[in-house]
Amino acid sequence: QVQLVESGGGLVQPGGSLRLSCAASGFMFSTNVMYWYRQAPGKERMLVASISASGGETYYVDSVKGRFTISRDNQKNTLYLQMSSLKPEDTAVYYCKSGIPYWGQGTQVTVSS
Repeated sequence: QVQLVESGGGLVQPGGSLRLSCAASGFMFSTNVMYWYRQAPGKERMLVASISASGGETYYVDSVKGRFTISRDNQKNTLYLQMSSLKPEDTAVYYCKSGIPYWGQGTQVTVSS
């Protein structure tokens, strides 16, 4: 069956870095636009970044531009989100989503000193 499995979340100090991964299976990953969303407790789930099927086009919400990089490896059916210069306001559960759409279970990112 279709699966999207996020990993790489954890506790990091402000200014630190994390790399999130999303392993996809059960659907044609290479033809799907992919997305990273995040949701903090009590807040709406919001789009953070997206990437075209080929990886040639990307989008970032203004608050993460210059700090986050979305990428994909279509041979490995894996989506990535490289996060640097992390801020406390980046604390959230991060989810990957396909264009079909399918959702992953999320991975917790906590930015705190």
